[in-house]
Amino acid sequence: MKHLIQINKIENVTHNVLRIVTNKPRNYKFTPGQATELAINTPELKDKKRPFTFTSLPEEDELEFTIKVYEAHEGVTDQLDDLNVGDELILGDAWGAISYKGPGTFIAGGAGITPFIAILKSLRFQGKLAGSKLFFGNKTENDIIYRKNLEVWLGSDLHLALSKDNHKDFHHGYIDKALLKNHNINLSNYVYLCGPPAMMESVTAQLYEMGLPKDRLVMEDFQ
Repeated sequence: MKHLIQINKIENVTHNVLRIVTNKPRNYKFTPGQATELAINTPELKDKKRPFTFTSLPEEDELEFTIKVYEAHEGVTDQLDDLNVGDELILGDAWGAISYKGPGTFIAGGAGITPFIAILKSLRFQGKLAGSKLFFGNKTENDIIYRKNLEVWLGSDLHLALSKDNHKDFHHGYIDKALLKNHNINLSNYVYLCGPPAMMESVTAQLYEMGLPKDRLVMEDFQ
């Protein structure tokens, strides 16, 4: 089913990531970690749908999306910077493979953090966030989405890696077996993984090498 929603707020959270808040259709349902398809409601763009993850909670009165702007992509993502409060989007039904199955470790690359934002918010709201770890890889310090929020939520259980910046406060390089072992990843719990395809492939292979059972890996590609 399609719904028309209106933008109530739009702002930058990093140099190329937008936070878009809209009204919520009556009785619209989703679970933390799920996504939907959005299109911009103009004659030229209404049929150009792209998947985006909810970063709001299901019980909130508004919908929130945290979206990276890719200028090279034709359609929704290269037009987002031109949107304003009052503009309309076309919203589809909720779907997605990422859902919370139990305590564990979250591993994200870049905009692949978005499915985990709502999950972490939900766990914090329920008082169940303690013991969760997040490994979050980005190119530079300026690319870290919701850094301050994540630092408050997770404290010492947040581990940030930067592949380009060499900064004393962050791991320099990619998320790999050595980093995960160094911070005592618990392979008897679930591991949630989302990021660019190359990162997903590399981390998946290393997790299996470390002994993670395949039924303990919860993941979804983030294109």
